[in-house]
Amino acid sequence: MATIYRLLTEDDTAAFCHKVSLALSRGWSLHGSPSMAFDATRGVMRCAQAVTKEIADDYSPDMKLGQQ
Repeated sequence: MATIYRLLTEDDTAAFCHKVSLALSRGWSLHGSPSMAFDATRGVMRCAQAVTKEIADDYSPDMKLGQQ
């Protein structure tokens, strides 16, 4: 059994909320508080949220975390 980690990022739009909601619906759990930062190059706010998930398999760097 292993705990895997992902950092979800997106512009501050509904797409970010949908990305996090999709991860939660697939069994991922929120890990810590969300973060926001201004991307001066693009002139937009960016959001980030860490998520974790317990999986039955051993961790491998080759696994596609979004498909877990």
